[in-house]
Amino acid sequence: MDDFIIRAIVAGLLVVLVSGPLGCVVVWRRMAYFGDTLAHSALLGAALGIMFEVDPVISVIFLGALFSTLLVVMQRNPQLSNDALLGIIAHGALALGLVLLALLQNQGMRVDLISYLLGDILAVTNNELIWMTVLVLLVAVSLSYLWKSLLSIAVHEELARSEGIAVDRVRLSFMVLMALVVAVAMKVVGILLITALLIIPAASARRFAHSPQAMALISIVFGVIAVVSGLFASMQWDSPAGPSIVVAAVMLFFVTRIKLART
Repeated sequence: MDDFIIRAIVAGLLVVLVSGPLGCVVVWRRMAYFGDTLAHSALLGAALGIMFEVDPVISVIFLGALFSTLLVVMQRNPQLSNDALLGIIAHGALALGLVLLALLQNQGMRVDLISYLLGDILAVTNNELIWMTVLVLLVAVSLSYLWKSLLSIAVHEELARSEGIAVDRVRLSFMVLMALVVAVAMKVVGILLITALLIIPAASARRFAHSPQAMALISIVFGVIAVVSGLFASMQWDSPAGPSIVVAAVMLFFVTRIKLART
């Protein structure tokens, strides 16, 4: 097996190790639109990184953390519904990112827009695997520390407050972890499909799990199956790797629905 295939598989497995549990929280708290908002803002972060000659991963993480903080602050005094607020930020960030990238291209800079939108997992380098591993370990350790609090908030937010859980701080920490995962997953499935990698394996695992921990583990397993089968389908039919992974996840979701319907 070629080295670039091995690196692609490792990169995909790294992502699903944390996107599985995070995706469960996203499904429980119905935060898919928030995931889209962070994913769309990643394009603006990448454009700013290119403009200021900063690693796009760093700028994506910084901008994601900034937007997360902004959302927590604005949700305390809501003058708009959450959906409207998220929609404005998501589409505004995406549009501004596209405009900035177009301006950079007009100035002669080479920008591979497709790789940002759809991912470029087959081009992952050894150095990129190193920083992906570091970020995934950081997310995994932080998530294990926050897990019980996240479960309490997902069950009943006001009850969690009464039990002394710092809900706003936990929510902000979770949003920052999401920003880190977006920065990692951007290379794997691209900005347009990051949310799909979060919610589809978790949604597939929901009916098979009898506890939150089991759902997180099963969603990781489904994510691994989607990554491996999507990559091999991409090699077999010369299709884009990132979208192929998501298509595999979608097919797995419907297969689980069919089997559950028969039982």
